[in-house]
Amino acid sequence: MSQQKGFKIIGISTETSNKDGEASTAIGALWGQFISENLLEKIPNRLDSDIVCIYTDYESNYTGKYTCILGLKVSSLDHIPSGLVGREFDGGNFQTFLAKGDLPQAIIDAWHTIWSQDDKLNRSYTYDYEVYDHRSRLGEESEVEIYISKK
Repeated sequence: MSQQKGFKIIGISTETSNKDGEASTAIGALWGQFISENLLEKIPNRLDSDIVCIYTDYESNYTGKYTCILGLKVSSLDHIPSGLVGREFDGGNFQTFLAKGDLPQAIIDAWHTIWSQDDKLNRSYTYDYEVYDHRSRLGEESEVEIYISKK
């Protein structure tokens, strides 16, 4: 378990759930929009170019509805471009998982592992997130860190 600092993010969001593959379709579409609209270049006050995918506003646990936000960490929420959302997340305790392999399959497999351990993980369901840095662009050698909020 590790203590993570809070952060601000600007990006795009959708509400989804893990029922019947809904999340794969909705989150896939969110990535498509993020790339096609070149949001990496349009987000102001970005701290770096690591894309962050956040899961928050959980209705219950991983079986209920939640919000997915795809964006960049920023230094300020003073200017949020039209059509984008800005949110601030508090720091807290997180357990880290590493998804390794071809994306997005490695992410999907990692989440199935996390869900299968749900009763042991003592998750807080405040927010969880993935960080897509330079290691996420290495084909079958890709690595993405997944942070799970803990009570």
